[in-house]
Amino acid sequence: MPVRVHALQGDITRLDVDVIVNAANSTLLGGGGVDGAIHHAAGPELLAECRGLGGCPPGEVRMTRAYRLKARRIIHAVGPIWRDGSSGEPAQLASCYERAMRLASSHALRSIAFPSISTGAYGFPIELAAPIAVKAVHDLVGEGDVVDEVIFCCFSSHDLSVYKRLLRSER
Repeated sequence: MPVRVHALQGDITRLDVDVIVNAANSTLLGGGGVDGAIHHAAGPELLAECRGLGGCPPGEVRMTRAYRLKARRIIHAVGPIWRDGSSGEPAQLASCYERAMRLASSHALRSIAFPSISTGAYGFPIELAAPIAVKAVHDLVGEGDVVDEVIFCCFSSHDLSVYKRLLRSER
């Protein structure tokens, strides 16, 4: 069965998937945007678990329980802060998606939902970030048995239109 890759607009904290990805900061202790929403919805137990992880550098991921969320797990991905694109940001962003997919697969988590990592407060332009995200996911899906479903969960209608356009062109 082919992997289902699609985009939707919504609240990632409400999705009933095996794992949601958090666009985290390097402390993993919560912040604004999707990071703050996930910490708030998951409850204080998430913060307690994250404190024990010792942070995470850009381009890498860590996994925790999901506590009060419908999802079973949270993968915290620390995306790059956009400078000008020549400081390794594209490779770090691709690494977030790739590492999250591989981690989900290694734990038999079959459905994964991504926010648009680094495109909020970190300033990575959506028109540059989305193609990196879609390519990283499609490259791994092409390798074989990774996951059954990948959702790009977009906060805004503009972000959704960017992802939908890219996913249509990938077919």
